[in-house]
Amino acid sequence: MHSNDDKREWIDPAQGLSDSQVQERIDAGCVNTQDERITKSYEEIFRDNVLTLFNLINAILAGLIIFIGSFKNLLFLGVVISNLVIGILQEIRAKRVLDKLSLITQPYLKVLRNGKEMELHMDDIVLDDILCLSTGSQVCADAMVVEGRLEVNESLVTGESDIIVKHTHDTLYSGSFVVSGQAKVQVQHVGKDNYAATIMKDAKTFKKHKSQLRDSINFIIKTIGIIIIPVGILLFSKQFFLTESTLPQAIVSTVAALLGMIPEGLVLLTSVALAVGSINLAKRKTLVQELYCIETLARVDTLCLDKTGTITEGNMQVERIQALNADEKEILLILANMMDALQDDNATAQAIRRHTPQEYEAFRVLHTLPFSSARKLSAVSFENRGTYIMGAYEFVNGSENAELQAEIDKQASLGNRVLVLAHSKEAMEQEPAKNNTVIALILLSDPIRLEAPQTLDYFLSQGVDVKVISGDDPRTVHEIAHKANLKNYERYVDASTLKDEDIPEAVKDYTVFGRVSPMQKKLMIRALKEQGHITAMIGDGVNDVMALKEADCSISVAQGSEAAKNIANLVLLDNNFASMPHIVDEGRRVINNIQRAASLFLVKTTFSTILSILTLFFMSRYPFEPIQLTLISSCTIGIPSFFLALEANHARVEGNFLINVLGRAFPGALCVVLSILYVNISSLFFQMTPAAMSTMCVLLTGTSSLIVLYRVCTPFTRKRLLIFSTMTALFIVCIVFLPGIFSLVRLSYMQFVLTGAGMAAIPFVMDFFFRFGNRFKLKERLLKVGR
Repeated sequence: MHSNDDKREWIDPAQGLSDSQVQERIDAGCVNTQDERITKSYEEIFRDNVLTLFNLINAILAGLIIFIGSFKNLLFLGVVISNLVIGILQEIRAKRVLDKLSLITQPYLKVLRNGKEMELHMDDIVLDDILCLSTGSQVCADAMVVEGRLEVNESLVTGESDIIVKHTHDTLYSGSFVVSGQAKVQVQHVGKDNYAATIMKDAKTFKKHKSQLRDSINFIIKTIGIIIIPVGILLFSKQFFLTESTLPQAIVSTVAALLGMIPEGLVLLTSVALAVGSINLAKRKTLVQELYCIETLARVDTLCLDKTGTITEGNMQVERIQALNADEKEILLILANMMDALQDDNATAQAIRRHTPQEYEAFRVLHTLPFSSARKLSAVSFENRGTYIMGAYEFVNGSENAELQAEIDKQASLGNRVLVLAHSKEAMEQEPAKNNTVIALILLSDPIRLEAPQTLDYFLSQGVDVKVISGDDPRTVHEIAHKANLKNYERYVDASTLKDEDIPEAVKDYTVFGRVSPMQKKLMIRALKEQGHITAMIGDGVNDVMALKEADCSISVAQGSEAAKNIANLVLLDNNFASMPHIVDEGRRVINNIQRAASLFLVKTTFSTILSILTLFFMSRYPFEPIQLTLISSCTIGIPSFFLALEANHARVEGNFLINVLGRAFPGALCVVLSILYVNISSLFFQMTPAAMSTMCVLLTGTSSLIVLYRVCTPFTRKRLLIFSTMTALFIVCIVFLPGIFSLVRLSYMQFVLTGAGMAAIPFVMDFFFRFGNRFKLKERLLKVGR
C-alpha cells in the first residue's frame, strides 16, 4: 500500500491547479487514464473471432482438401466464413451501441482549477488536482484530504466494510466511496500508480459472475479440442495404412470426421444471441456492463429492491412539520441552518431544503455529523445553541415516550416517513448521545410509481419472489408495499432487532424489511444465495453497494451514485423500474433460444465423435464426405438455429445448461449412430458400394436430424413451422435435384427399401430414448456426476 508520507507539491485548496500546471502534468503523462472499457476493442473483436483453435483446424483441413484437389468438399468454408463475418459484425454493432450508452454513466467529478469549480471526467483528472468529494462520490484516484472530513467505505479495495473516518492529511484509496461528509482532496497517484490498480486489473473484476453458459461452452470446446487431434491422426493412419484407401480417400474421410466434431456454429450462436440481447436492452435504455449477466437475469428467482426510486418515485416531499416543544417558524429556522451546514444531497435533504425558507438568520456552526445509512441520523452543533439531531426516532432518542411513539406509529402506518428533530444542550464531540429532547416530527412522503403494482404482479406471475429491503421504518415500508399490491406485504420485520445469525431464517419468513443496515443488506443477499436462490439486487445508493456486489445480478439506475453504477452489471438509463420485466424477458429469450439451438449443434458433435471412435475400432471407413456433412448441418442445424436463437421465448430458465442441452442432443445422436451401424450391418448381407452406403447414411442421418429439429421446434408457432417446413423442403430438394454435388448415388430397390425401413423406425427409436431418459432421470444423474 502506498505510504501516507508520499510527498507532493502543495496546491492551494481554494485555487486548485492552473492551466499551465495542468498542461505540465499532461505532457509528463500524469493523467488518470483508466482501462475500464466494458466492451472489446475492434482489434480484440477481430482477434477473438479469427484466431481460434477451431478456425486453425478448419484452415488445416481446407489446406488438405485443396492439396488433393477435391474442391467441392470446400463448401464447409462458406459456412465458416459466414459464421466469422456474422460474429464480427454483430459484436461491432453491439460495441458501438454499448460504448455510446456507457458515456451516459461515466463518472464525472467536481474539480477546482484556476479557483473555479468544474466537472471533469475521471480520465481527465491529473496529478495534484483538487477534487471536491461529497456523499455518494467514488474515489477515482488515490488522494489526501486537505480540507474537510469524510466517512468512507473501502470494502471494494480492502474487503472490510467498516465505515472509516478520514480527517485532514489522511489518505483515500481509489475504488473506495464516500458514505457521508464533504472534503477537498489532492490527488496523489493517477492511472496505473493507483493502489487499486496495483491489486487488481480494474474495478470491473468485481462484476464477473459465474456463468453456466460460458462454462458449459468452454467445457465443450476444451473437450473437443483435446480429443480432435489424436482422433484425426489415428483415423488417417488407419484408413491410409491399414485399409486399401488411397491418400485422397483417407484425407476426405478424416476431414469429414473432424468437421463433424467441431461445434463452430455454437460459439457464433452464443456471441450473436448475447450481442443482439445487449442491443435490444440498449433500445430499452438499459446499459449492459457484464455480457453474461443476461444469462443470470434469465435464472433469477429472487429480486431484492429498495422501495425508494423503485416502488416509489424517489421524489421525497415534506407533507408537514409537527412542532412539539417549539413553534414552527423556529423549527424551520433550525432546519434551514442544519441543511446549510450539512450539505447532504440525498432525497430527504433536498425535500427539507425545498420546504425551508431561502433567507434566514445564520447560526455559527461548531461541529457537523453528516447523515450515514449506518447510523441513520445527522447532527449539527451550533454556538450557544447546543446540538440538533435529525433522524429515526429510535436512533435519536433512547427514552420511551408512549404518546410520541403512538403518533409516529400512526403516521408510519399511513405510509409517511417520520423523522424526528431533537435537541441536546451539549455540543457533541463524536456522535450524539440518546438523551435528547424531541422538538418536532418531520413527515415526508414518496409517491408510489403508477407502474409499480403492475411490475410487481409480473414478477409474481413469473415465479420470482420479491423482497423489499429498506433503511426506513418497517411500518412505512410495509404500508408502501401494501399500496403497491406486493404479495405477502403483511410479513414485515424491523431488521434492527435482528442479529446476524437471525438473517437466514428472516429471509425465509419475511417479505418486507425495514431499518436495514448496509451490512445487513449484504448478509441477506448472501443468505438467499446460500439457500440456493439466484438473486438480483436493485439499488442506487452507496448503502446498496455491498449488496450489489454480493448479488448474482446487480442493477442500478443512471441517477444513482457513481459507486452503485460502477458496481452494477446493468444500469437503467431511464431510471424506470418498469423496464425490469422487459429486461428479464430479454434474458430469458436469449438463454432459452441458445439452449434450444445448442442441442442441434451437439447432435452433430456427439454422433461425429462416437462415429470417429467406432471407425477406429469397428468400421472400415468413415461414412460421410465433408460436402455431405455440410448439407446435413446447414439444413438441420446452422440455418434453423440462427432463426431460433432470435425468436421470442420468455419461459423461466431452469436446470443446468449443459445437462439440458445434452439431454436433448443424445437421443438424436444415438439414433444417427444406430442408423450408421444399421447400414454397416446391412452391407454384410446385401452387396453395397461405399457410395451407396454413404448415400443411405446421409438419408438416415438427415432424417434423424430433422426429427430433432422437429422436437426442438415443438410446440409449433407460425415461425417455427415455417423454419421446419423450409429446412425439410431444402434437404429434399438437394437430395433429389443435386445428388452429384453432394456425392450421392441412385440406390437399388433393396437399398431403397432398407433406407425407407430405417427412416420409418427413427421416430419410434428416438421417442424411446427420450422416454428412457425421462423415466430413469438421466439428466439428474448426469448433473450429480458433473458435480
